[in-house]
Amino acid sequence: MSILLICLFIATVMPILAKAPLAMAQNKQQGGYDNRNPREQQAALSGFGARAKAAHENCFEALVMFVPGLMAVIATGNTGQTPQTLAITFVVARLLYLGAYYVDQHVIRTLFWFVGFVSSLALIWIAIP
Repeated sequence: MSILLICLFIATVMPILAKAPLAMAQNKQQGGYDNRNPREQQAALSGFGARAKAAHENCFEALVMFVPGLMAVIATGNTGQTPQTLAITFVVARLLYLGAYYVDQHVIRTLFWFVGFVSSLALIWIAIP
């Protein structure tokens, strides 16, 4: 079960960690990071900055898909090797997804997104009696 909880922890902090490249892109803009209007500043980003923003936001979207599946396997006691492997697969796929997004590799990024998505769905499926 500790592997599942470690994966939950990593997935939960991933959106915050993914904010760092976005903040760096914002800081490079004229005037630096605008802490009074960060969302307005983010909307004006292009290139790497826009991709970093999208990657950051997608971390929250992925978390919404992952957490119910993880909680379902924990609640039903299905915490064996398969759910652990799926949780690890989700985390690794999401990290690779971020990297692919940052370097603008859209096809491989979509593949990593799909792997994470299927891992989340599989966790829910395993929990169904």
